[in-house]
This record gives sequence, structure tokens and C-alpha cells, in this order.
Amino acid sequence: MALAEEFDVLGLTNTHRGLYCVLIFIISYAFVMTEEFTHLRKSKPVILAAGIIWAEVAYLASSNGVPAEAVHTAFERNLAEFAELMLFLLVAMTYINAMAERNVFEALRAWLVNRRFGYRKLFWITGVITFFLSAVADNLTSALLVGAVVMAVGANSPKFVALGFINLVIAANAGGAFSPFGDITTLMVWQAGKAEFFDFFELFLPSVVNFAVPAAFMHFAIPDEAPSFSDEDEKVDLKPGALVICGLFLLTIVTAVSFKQFLHLPPFLGMMVGLTYLMFYGYRLKLVFNYGNFGKFDVFQHVKDSEWDTLLFFFGVVFAVGGLGYIGYLQLASAAMYDGLGATTANILIGVLSAIVDNIPVMFAVLQMNPDMDIYQWMLVTLTAGVGGSMLSVGSAAGVALMGTSRGMYTFFSHLKWTPAVIAGYAAAIFAHYLING
Repeated sequence: MALAEEFDVLGLTNTHRGLYCVLIFIISYAFVMTEEFTHLRKSKPVILAAGIIWAEVAYLASSNGVPAEAVHTAFERNLAEFAELMLFLLVAMTYINAMAERNVFEALRAWLVNRRFGYRKLFWITGVITFFLSAVADNLTSALLVGAVVMAVGANSPKFVALGFINLVIAANAGGAFSPFGDITTLMVWQAGKAEFFDFFELFLPSVVNFAVPAAFMHFAIPDEAPSFSDEDEKVDLKPGALVICGLFLLTIVTAVSFKQFLHLPPFLGMMVGLTYLMFYGYRLKLVFNYGNFGKFDVFQHVKDSEWDTLLFFFGVVFAVGGLGYIGYLQLASAAMYDGLGATTANILIGVLSAIVDNIPVMFAVLQMNPDMDIYQWMLVTLTAGVGGSMLSVGSAAGVALMGTSRGMYTFFSHLKWTPAVIAGYAAAIFAHYLING
């Protein structure tokens, strides 16, 4: 249901205080975009901006005779949206942390290193693994986990690392676009009821195209040689319960989907039920292995180690964008983009915008605008917002994180050199979506 359908927006976009709120959001987002250089966590400026914007909203409403109850209704709707997504993501992050602690991902990295593949084969293998891994884990986690493999085997080849990391960014963003669990934007679209769970898999082939086209261009620039390896294989043992926890994570996903599809309950409730699977199994591990050589398993430590900066950043975005929407700015944006340009052009531009601005506020703004679109167009904006961030290294969390771990081998400009190939993949994915689903 659209924001304006539940309550009237203030319609005060031409006031000085309304414009001041827009300026506050722009300034806060400038800090988010320069996080790599300032090292100021992205959650801090947007939470402050959200507080200032809603203080201004309350003042504007009071000054124009709007009842406090109406403001509370708007505020509580944002709170409900944030709570659902935060709890869903918290469970997913906890499972990822538990699998990492049980050496699941380290064992995968060691297996790849021990296979002694050449650079070109590693380029494709790491890309494909990242593509499918990001369908169940977020793009940041997927890129960092597989990025460790690229760094391990490409330490003596900066060119391979640079191209390998570009490939991982594209694969992580593309893989997350066809799964409701793969990216926060797809999760938002699913939980908002714009598409059913299985509708997202219509984007599988367009996502593959988005990944494969730039990878094909980069393939010929990869050194056609094999990296040097040590004589001994690297050995990583899975800790007790590792495979069971992987199975419980899949069961948790099934539970969340079942709650949505059959019981018509929010998916986050199924995820919270799935968290109890890990809690009870963690209790068993604690009883059996707590005093062994495998370390203590503490499920609440994994909750604590979740990406709280990301979760709190999402809080700031939801409330800042929600506040601007209540003033009336999203209605203006919707009229200019979707009514003025048409849904297809607007949705393609949304993807371009997500290369500059994080796709979370962009998609949340689209959902708040709630343009009248069919399932084809909602899948189009899901695709473009998900993969558009691959155009620039700063366009997604995966790119920013890999720049920080590459020791100078993967940079903004090394990615920019291949941006035309990424744009070709972006255009090809949109065309593939039109051919397959249009």
C-alpha cells in the first residue's frame, strides 16, 4: 500500500524547512559516499539525518495544524518496515557468522587453492561461486569470502587481482538480484508484496547475462598462466556441526518461504523461528564439544558479530527517506520519473543512480513512491537496482570492501577502465529480461 493511500502527505515541499531536510539528507549521504576516505561509519550520519528530518517533520506538521496522531501513524509505518527487514537480516547474518566460525568458508578457500587452477580458470570459478553464494548471502560477505581466494592465489599478479575483484563485484551484485535473500533490495520488494517468492527467479537468466558479458570481455585480459603454489596442500578441517548448520540455514529459508506462501505471515517470523534451530543446535554443541579442542560455540556471539553498522545504516535510510516522503518529495519524484518518463526509462535510470548512491535508499524510495507497475516492471527495477552498482567500484558495498582489502591492486580507476564492459552487461541484462519476461 502506498504511503499516500494510508495517510495524506504534508505537501510542504516548497517550504524552507522542507528544502532544509533535503539538504540534510544530501550532506549525510556525502559522508556515506566518502566513508572509504574518512573512515566514518556510514550509519552515523544517516541516523543523525533521520533524527533531524523527523524533528522538522513534527514541527512542520504542528505548524500546519496536522494532528500528532497522523505523524505517529507515518512514523510507525517506517518503524514496522525497518523492524521486519532488520530481524530478517539479523538471522541471515547470524547464520553466516556461525558458518564462518565453523570454517565452512575457509575450507572452501583451501579447496580452491589446493586445486592449482590457472588464472583464467580461477577467474571463472571464483566468479561463478560468488554468483551463487550471493543468492543466499549478501554481496558484501560473498565478495569478501571469495576475494580471500583471489588474493591468496594472485599475490604475485596485480593484474589478475584487479580483474578478479571486478569480476567478483559484478558476480556478487548479479547473483543477489534473482533471489529474495540475495540482496536487501530484493528482500524489500518481496516483503512489500510486490512480487511472490518464485517471481524473482525469472531474473536468473538476465542476471547470468549481466555477469557473463563483462566476464567474457575481461577473460582475454587475464594472464594465460598458472600462479606459483607451495609444495604442500593447505589443510582446513571443518569444525563439528559445520555441515549441520549449513543444512539448518537452508531449512530456515524454507521456513521463511513457507510462512509467507502458505500462512501469509511476514517472512521475518519464519526466519526468527529458524534462528531457534541454530540456538537449540548450538546448545547441543555446547554440551558435547564445549571442552574439546574446537572452541566454544556461542550463538549470541554470532548475533553480536552481525554487521550492526549495516543494520543501523538501514535504520537511518528508512527513516530519513520516509520523512522526506511524508513531507511530499517522493510524490514529486514519482511524478517526474514514472509519470513523466515512463516506467521502463525510470527503472533503467534507477539502476544508473544506484551506481552513485547506495541501492538501499534508492529502492526504498521507489517502494515509498509505489508507482503503478506490473510484475514485469517491478522485476525490472529489482534487476537494475541490484546490478547497477557494478558500474563503479563505489557503487556497492562489495566494491568498497574489496578496495580496502586489495593492497592497492584494485582501485576506483582500475574498475573504471572496465566500466564500458559492465555497462554492456547492464544493457544486455535488461534486453534479456525483455526477451524472456516481457
